[in-house]
Amino acid sequence: MSEVVALIRRLVTVPVDDGERAAGDAVESWLRTETDATVWRDDHDNVIARRGSGGRSLALIGHHDVVPPADRQTDDGGLVIEKRNGRLYGRGAADMKGSLAAAMVAFRDATPAQELVFASFTGEEQGGVGARAAIDDGFAPDYAIVGEGSTGYSAPGVTDVAIAHKGRRASTFHVTGESAHASEPEAGENAVYRACDAVDVVRGVDTPAATVLGREICGSVSVTEIEGGSAWNVIPESCAVTVDERTVPGDRAALSRAGEMAGVEWVVEQDLPPMACDDAAFAEAVVDAARTVQTGDPERVVKPHATDAGWLAGAGTTPVICGAAEPGEAHTDEESVSVEVIERCERLYRAVAESPLGATA
Repeated sequence: MSEVVALIRRLVTVPVDDGERAAGDAVESWLRTETDATVWRDDHDNVIARRGSGGRSLALIGHHDVVPPADRQTDDGGLVIEKRNGRLYGRGAADMKGSLAAAMVAFRDATPAQELVFASFTGEEQGGVGARAAIDDGFAPDYAIVGEGSTGYSAPGVTDVAIAHKGRRASTFHVTGESAHASEPEAGENAVYRACDAVDVVRGVDTPAATVLGREICGSVSVTEIEGGSAWNVIPESCAVTVDERTVPGDRAALSRAGEMAGVEWVVEQDLPPMACDDAAFAEAVVDAARTVQTGDPERVVKPHATDAGWLAGAGTTPVICGAAEPGEAHTDEESVSVEVIERCERLYRAVAESPLGATA
């Protein structure tokens, strides 16, 4: 069993009841025991370490929280992991303790060409809580590789490099009207009708697109829920319309137009930022490293999902995403990750860490 695989097994099988805290304890303990780095736990339970010096700083970024496990992924209160056909199955194996373990081993074993930082954040699954808190406290590496999934985008089994991803803005239109008996509809103001007018505006907005290092990224807007009315014979006085918007770097859909209509209030519930790598040379350096550790031909790709890379990019870090997980693996009852690809990612991260990046600070 390789050291990376052994570490994944340790990280995945942290008891469920202990949650993020115990997972962070496992990461912190391993770093303190296995590396010569300066290691600390911040006030938000993020685990951060630093070693090397000179030039710019490169961070290897992961998160140690997971979504709740399915019954088949637990046994007597603990998470389980098993190996079948060259893959490891278990909650968090793909998202993202596989890449997290690869980053930890690479962080330890690399002879860094610049300051090398490791960070495992909390609360990624809750909208980047840990990353945002760390950034607020001054966490600001020059470059970052975020270990979310980038394998299997250009071709099956190929570990690509994501140079952009979409963000997500979730919002609700709260629509008010005036109640009346349905036998006299003119005595009231139908909130559902007003909501339908707002939906028509939403359907008509242009969805932005952007180009990042030669790759197009397109946004989208979708009405996903509508709720209103209290009885079959009552003109509804309220209605709510939920909208899922996938955002792109530099632009947003003009949803505020619907919020300007009479009786309509627009409330943004969540706004996860998109990400764009702004340094072609760094992106190409990571692609070159990916090319040296596999037989496939990696490409620059775009991810559809928001990650902590969006928060880092907004704070001035130049990130890319490169990790072992494949599309469709995260959060599933049969979540799994390829052993070969995990070990590939460890070599890839180490190769980038050992290559000088950017100008000397």
